[in-house]
Amino acid sequence: MTYREAFLYGERLLAQNGISDAETDARLLLFFAAEIDGNAYYMQMQKELPQEKKTAYDAMLRRRANRIPLQHITGEQEFMGLRFLVSEHALIPRQDTEILVEEALKRVKPGMRVLDMCTGSGCIITSIVKYAPSVCGVAADLSPHALSLARENARLNGVTVEFVQSDLFAEISGSFDMIVSNPPYIPTGEIAGLAPEVREREPRLALDGRADGLWFYRRILSEGAPYLKPGGDLLFEIGADQKEAVFALMRDAGCHMINGIKDLAGLDRVVTGKGRNYV
Repeated sequence: MTYREAFLYGERLLAQNGISDAETDARLLLFFAAEIDGNAYYMQMQKELPQEKKTAYDAMLRRRANRIPLQHITGEQEFMGLRFLVSEHALIPRQDTEILVEEALKRVKPGMRVLDMCTGSGCIITSIVKYAPSVCGVAADLSPHALSLARENARLNGVTVEFVQSDLFAEISGSFDMIVSNPPYIPTGEIAGLAPEVREREPRLALDGRADGLWFYRRILSEGAPYLKPGGDLLFEIGADQKEAVFALMRDAGCHMINGIKDLAGLDRVVTGKGRNYV
């Protein structure tokens, strides 16, 4: 079997098992199993794929066909041009969340103290500190397993972040120039309708935003005010249909200069504002 034949075989297998982007996943798994990149593939696509690499590729395809997320098979995901390890204990970093990081980087200044609430894999705070190294980064999560992964990702990317196990602000001390958060925001009743890769393989703790999906926004806004410095920035990732609801919550909390940012698909993705102590 040539490299090209292996790719076509993988694409067919994944498509037959309901994988929506079978072509992309088959290609990425082949590259990973064969330890090649796109250039190497096109240079040797008509050459025979070594048996040990075919065996590894086939095993990966079978796992993907069983709806194991691609990133759980490869063990990693690129985010903001950086490499992040992934596990079943935290959400897989997604491109949409890069919008949140990009907005934070537009606002940070040297010496600022930034808190990432519900950090998960640590991709948000690690990226902020990587690209704004003068920033002091602190990150919190309830899950000790997620925090272990986040610490490893910070080490992997050569940044220093203080990680705190905390039920939101319970163990947080000091004040911050910026608070960023990608909290759980899927309404409980909608979780059953998510793709199997998400519903069954990613932690419910990181998905479930309670009845209306807004529970964590309410808590962060009500409990976080004492931790945000006057004039401090508050940035949330949101679900595509949650902008007006989060706007209303922020207004009720006394926030100012509230704004929404869309993702590359034109969907509402990030809400920003100034805390209620804004001057």
